[in-house]
Amino acid sequence: MAGDGERRMVFDIRGKRRHVVKFVYAILALLMGASLFLVTGAVNIGALFGASNSVSSATKQFEEQTATIHHKLKKEPQDADLLLALTRAQINAGNSLVTANSETGAVEYTPESLAQLEEASESWSKYLKATKEPAAGGAQLIAPALFTVAQNSRTGAEAEANIKAAAQAQEIVAGQRPSLGSLSTLAIYQLYSFDFKGAGKTRKEAAAFANTKFERENLGNELDSIEKRAHEFQKQLVKIEKEAKKAQGNGKPSIANPLSETNPLAQP
Repeated sequence: MAGDGERRMVFDIRGKRRHVVKFVYAILALLMGASLFLVTGAVNIGALFGASNSVSSATKQFEEQTATIHHKLKKEPQDADLLLALTRAQINAGNSLVTANSETGAVEYTPESLAQLEEASESWSKYLKATKEPAAGGAQLIAPALFTVAQNSRTGAEAEANIKAAAQAQEIVAGQRPSLGSLSTLAIYQLYSFDFKGAGKTRKEAAAFANTKFERENLGNELDSIEKRAHEFQKQLVKIEKEAKKAQGNGKPSIANPLSETNPLAQP
């Protein structure tokens, strides 16, 4: 999970390389989102994020919950139940701040919603240190939140760290609640974290839960396509990192993750 350390500038995208790097990250973000859609299908945005006419009151309620839990944690900072409750409240607060594009209906994460999800990521890290048996329910909530944070990370390094964290959380879910959905989602997270060996094992486990030949073939085709894309972007990221190091060696100024420029919802 990405830390809150100094926001270092790592990519030089001035000149001709500027559009290439921006394109790579923009498409990567879109593909990660599209990949989840392939496996899980369409979702009801209102149901997913608790959207209603009283969003502001819901946000206030969740923020009050986080404040109350923070107060309790001052006395018991290692209380696993409190840390899990805090994680849930922060995710709920973040999701309550999500909006939908009026024209496309696409989910849009505001800086405020992303800030809540990043705080949830920190709380989840503390929770994992405080418990020996992580709850599948909590993991099921934090995994997609971490994946969202990865898509909106400031740098490539942060994005990779958050995707790996999402995969680790989803592994808890799949381990305790194995199903076609939980395992196929885990395989996707593993592919985008470049754990191709682990993804191969997971897809076999997922296929065992398919009820029909069509489901197995459909799953295999989708994961094959996603794996191909993951390999392509792994090569692109390696290339970008080499160019960034070369630019830094020449004393050229560098810039943050170009995804933040192409995605207006990423944190500034």
